[in-house]
Amino acid sequence: MARYTGPVCRLCRREGEKLFLKADRCYTDKCAIERRKYPPGQHWQNRPKLSDYGLQLREKQKLKRMYGLLERQFKRYFEIASKKKGVTGEALMQLLELRLDNTVSRLGFATGIRSARQLVTHGHVLVNGRKVNIPSYNLKPGDVIEIKEKSKNLEIIKESLEKAKHRGIPPWLELDAENMRGKVLYVPSREEIPVTAREQLVVEFYSK
Repeated sequence: MARYTGPVCRLCRREGEKLFLKADRCYTDKCAIERRKYPPGQHWQNRPKLSDYGLQLREKQKLKRMYGLLERQFKRYFEIASKKKGVTGEALMQLLELRLDNTVSRLGFATGIRSARQLVTHGHVLVNGRKVNIPSYNLKPGDVIEIKEKSKNLEIIKESLEKAKHRGIPPWLELDAENMRGKVLYVPSREEIPVTAREQLVVEFYSK
């Protein structure tokens, strides 16, 4: 599956806020946003004020980058969300949040979305007792996510779980850190999703 492999700190600077794409570094004073609180590029000071379309585009780009998706895949999620009952924006956020790679990150098995994706693709994660190596795998309430027995001694996972104690996990997830096992309790509401993007602007962007 295609993915962005360029420098990620410039993405945070472009959106003007932390997207938490570099795991622990984002929580330190080494974070690019802390050091250079302006967009990348030579002429950033001369950029005009954003139009309504520009604001919608930036919110779409921000949300897409937070979950590590490229345009084609992100747009597909929007099309699925638009066919669901209820608020399209909230449905979109729920679909993104219930991706396997994101849930692995939220449970603390990985320090960020990129490292979580690597754990999944390398076959370290089981869903309901079966190996799943598809980062976009859609989870549902009752699904159990755990680290494969042979992978439980990996130092990177142990360190991630230790650091996750300070961040906590969302209420819609249940974690058994000792056995490296988690469970999806229910589909989260928008208020329970710790993402700052204004998804309504994303809906307006694609609805033109």
